[in-house]
Amino acid sequence: MFVHLRLHTEFSVVDGTNRIEDTVQAAQADGQPALAVTDLNNLFGAIKFYKQARSTGIKPIVGAEVWVQGLAKDPAVLSRMVVLVQNKQGYLNLCELLARAWTQNVVKAQGVCKPAWLKELGGGLIVLAGAQAGPVGQALVQGDAQQASQVALELASMFPHRFYLEIQRAGRADDEAHVTACVQLAAGLNLPVVATHPVQFTKEDDYEAHEARVCISEGEILGNQRRVRKFTREQYFKSAAQMEALFADVPAAIANTLEIAKRCNLVLELGKPRLPNFPTPNGMPAEEYFRFASHEGLKQRMAHLYPDAGARDKQMQRYVERLEFEIDVILKMGFPGYFLIVADFINWAKNNGCPVGPGRGSGAGSLVAYSLKITDLDPLQYNLLFERFLNPERVSMPDFDIDFCQTNRNLVIDYVKDKYGKDAVSQIATFGTMAARAAIRDVGRVLDMSYTFCDGISKLIPNKPGVHITIADAIKQEPILAERLEREDEVKTLLALAQKLEGMTRNVGMHAGGVLIAPGKLTDFTPLYQQPGSDSAVSQYDKDDVEAAGLVKFDFLGLATLTILEIAKDFIRARHKGQEDFAFENIVLDDAATYKLFADGKTEAVFQFESRGMQGMLRDARPTRLEDLIALNALYRPGPMDLIPSFVARKHGREEVEYPHPAVASMLSETYGIMVYQEQVMQTAQILGGYSLGGADLLRRAMGKKKAEEMAEHREKFRAGAQLTHNIPEAKADEIFDLMEKFAGYGFNKSHAAAYSLLAYHTGWLKVHYTAEFFCANMTVEMDDTDKLKVLFEDAQKHFGLTFESPDVNRGVYRFEPISDKVIRYGLGAVKGTGQQAIDAIVAARTEGGPFKSLYDFCARVDRTRLNKRTVEALIKAGAFDSLQLNRASMLASVDQAFSFASASAANASQVDIFGDAEHGSSAQEPPLVEAMPWGVKERLTYEKTAVGFYLSGHLFDEVALEVRRFARRSIDDLIDSREPQLLAGIVSDLRVINGQRGKLALFKLDDKSGSIDARADEAMINANRNLLKDDELIIAMGKVQNDRFSGGLQFTINQVWDLATARCRFGKYLKVAVNGKAPDIGRLVREFPPRREVSEQGELVRGMGVRLALRRDAATAELQLGEDAKFFPSDAALASWMAQADGGQAQIVYEAS
Repeated sequence: MFVHLRLHTEFSVVDGTNRIEDTVQAAQADGQPALAVTDLNNLFGAIKFYKQARSTGIKPIVGAEVWVQGLAKDPAVLSRMVVLVQNKQGYLNLCELLARAWTQNVVKAQGVCKPAWLKELGGGLIVLAGAQAGPVGQALVQGDAQQASQVALELASMFPHRFYLEIQRAGRADDEAHVTACVQLAAGLNLPVVATHPVQFTKEDDYEAHEARVCISEGEILGNQRRVRKFTREQYFKSAAQMEALFADVPAAIANTLEIAKRCNLVLELGKPRLPNFPTPNGMPAEEYFRFASHEGLKQRMAHLYPDAGARDKQMQRYVERLEFEIDVILKMGFPGYFLIVADFINWAKNNGCPVGPGRGSGAGSLVAYSLKITDLDPLQYNLLFERFLNPERVSMPDFDIDFCQTNRNLVIDYVKDKYGKDAVSQIATFGTMAARAAIRDVGRVLDMSYTFCDGISKLIPNKPGVHITIADAIKQEPILAERLEREDEVKTLLALAQKLEGMTRNVGMHAGGVLIAPGKLTDFTPLYQQPGSDSAVSQYDKDDVEAAGLVKFDFLGLATLTILEIAKDFIRARHKGQEDFAFENIVLDDAATYKLFADGKTEAVFQFESRGMQGMLRDARPTRLEDLIALNALYRPGPMDLIPSFVARKHGREEVEYPHPAVASMLSETYGIMVYQEQVMQTAQILGGYSLGGADLLRRAMGKKKAEEMAEHREKFRAGAQLTHNIPEAKADEIFDLMEKFAGYGFNKSHAAAYSLLAYHTGWLKVHYTAEFFCANMTVEMDDTDKLKVLFEDAQKHFGLTFESPDVNRGVYRFEPISDKVIRYGLGAVKGTGQQAIDAIVAARTEGGPFKSLYDFCARVDRTRLNKRTVEALIKAGAFDSLQLNRASMLASVDQAFSFASASAANASQVDIFGDAEHGSSAQEPPLVEAMPWGVKERLTYEKTAVGFYLSGHLFDEVALEVRRFARRSIDDLIDSREPQLLAGIVSDLRVINGQRGKLALFKLDDKSGSIDARADEAMINANRNLLKDDELIIAMGKVQNDRFSGGLQFTINQVWDLATARCRFGKYLKVAVNGKAPDIGRLVREFPPRREVSEQGELVRGMGVRLALRRDAATAELQLGEDAKFFPSDAALASWMAQADGGQAQIVYEAS
């Protein structure tokens, strides 16, 4: 009998392709009684392995292959040994060893154990010497028997009767010599020897896939002949019979594997949550303090909800009854500490400048949570159910997801670390896996295939948001991929190898919001891992495994909306008299102007309601109360979206409101008879089926899982309840049950929708009543996203009448600032290439010495260690120096000179300090700016766009708008979906060319200042108009406008395109030239600007414009149409020449009906 004691799974990350489930099955199939997993320097997969092995009747042996330093002659040399856990004490010691290695002693990007730690924490651990990679084996391979003997005895004394010399035969060149030397050493020192096999992959034919994984990790190429090959084809999961045959000459080494397996008896208690102790005032019992704090909190909430004492007294009883019910359930389940801990850090956050969301998830249904100020929404007012959060009939850990202001979230985590101790608090590891596309690209790279080829194959994998698609799924769904797989050998090789690695652990990250708080040391539950270079440790277990290990996870999520509201609140308090104590929780929830904003669909940047589809839905629904917003928020998702038309029609009386039964009419009235929420399904079961709300929650869960057997039982129970409570016949009861089942499938959590809709209302209210503050806060938070900034900029100007003061080094600060209710000063931090450090230096110099007088003065006074030339150039391009000098070209040309001047001035100043002689330090005279031709409008705006991300002080379309609108009359803002071709003009931006199914496809935005539209052009159009289809170019295009089902907006497909000069030929009738006594030199003008001749399939095409002279002599006028020979090509230069020779410069193109 043989037991594998050394095995790397995919969780070794840098090597190993064994998947835990496959490996356990292989051991089971071979009849092996136990199995060890010893990943490289971690226990990432330990809990998963423990559960999997136990579930299949195999004894799990938990362990790790650890790095050790200080056991060789050279103390810097690293070696590896296998450490196996015997019992709970050994498990705790291994957790502590790994945590110390990763947090205190990282060498060459690996956590390394010290011999002193091994000595201190050796209890409950069995150590295998590590074969050739271990300190004993390294000495034996080098022929140093004395050193080998010394290290072996040192380890044997550290781990008495728990240290084994390790031998392997895995097809490596030095295996046999090591086995001989090791067996002799064991005999000489009377130490036991054990045979292991370094299992790296499960099946014999997995070698190539494993090598590919190693190459992916090392950035190597599979076929590189000079690559160091660390592994052999023999390192697959061998059967016990194979291992016994391999070590037939050392039977004791095989027997010892079983002996070690018998000695390892770790039992983990999984699934039992252990909460940290909450420090209560004066040592009051937690249960007692919890009840007291809940009642005190309710009194404060009631005073705020019902300022009138009489109204408050009337309502108090029902609130107290609900509170007592919740308190009893929470105490019975043993969770008062959880609520107190969450309430403590949330209230600390609120009192220390870190805003907290009103609630998230089902927790908003708890009155206790509302009383303790964990949530900010009255659950009774909005009929939110506690049982949806904590079900008295099914004990499960409560789970509050908490939204914090994105910027200050870390302050709250630091507070928790200080309160409970750094050793008790950490974040949680996540494991990034190789998804189908990534696996194809990674494998293609190590196979040395071209990037273009691999990218093309990977893009054939459908990319559906929220849907996990494997390579196998893609082959079934995508005919082109299936066809190429059939036809091309390279594709076969690539996909076969990628499929073996698909879904495998690729890297270790940190959970976005999960924070663990342990009762005592974290390492009593989980080992810790710290990314090299980071100072923040994470658990080695993922979120599911830490909870299985008994730790409680608290979700600290970052929400940008809260940051926006906080910035806006600061502006309001500072700028508006009487609003020094402004708080969003005090605003009324029935403000007509706010609901009008929603009803008009002007919800750009309004939380949860900003998408085009949402805006369209709001315009149809025209919400008038918070309940409408809650319902629309819940409905706007795949599935329930189909109910929106019916919801809207019922709200506005166009469709009759029907209820499944009169008894549920009052409960369903707020959603016009439609079951929108999971809570309504539960209440229907309670009212009609006689369920308790706890039982109804179990029914809701069962409906979600769709287990036929369970559903049949519930159907019977519902029939009986419906008969008993309302005498409902079986057929009608079944009809209602089917309806509930349908809605349970996609009904939304009302508590979550309500809390987020409250936040949406706050942002909408802010946009209506403090518009400038709203946009300043949003634009400050979105500063790095120029696309978003452009959308906000246009929304502010077009829909809310705001104007923007350009960036200005003499007035601006890092953030966007409201100057008045209608004017915003552009944030200097939003200029690309600046950064907070540089802007702070500018503001500091300005504060100290007053406004800057010139570019030279600016460079001399601002701390140049925090500001470079690139920053100054970006600010000039953005117009931030216009208050000093309007010629941006001259300013830009002078930057080098200004920096040199600043350095010389600083050197002169330091000479004054040294010599104390004012003669030496006399301030150098500022040289004049470098002369340069001022930029034209196009150049100025193009530079501005590179600095800001869009045109700020004007628009490229402005220059041509007057003329273009005479023939391309429809603006983009006025477009409609139409089958008729439409003529549009605009500036090209965001152009990219992709490989479509029918060749290349150009995708870009066409912008005419009134709005922009997504446009596309096929390969033929691209090839014929390369000089036109470029960013910042004006084009006039004919094409079809259709709805784009992906973006929810319109899309313009181009079939003809012209530049302005060619469009003049196409749409202009003639050039009308004023003549008074002196005729223009027509012959010269036609010679200089002849018509263009183009050869097409239809023959030769002449592009030119006719001329009509408007003759005037005294009171007489006449028009003279010139012949074909006078046609010319109407470029801007040609028109300028005609105007120069026309009477009074009057030469103008005449268009149809113009």
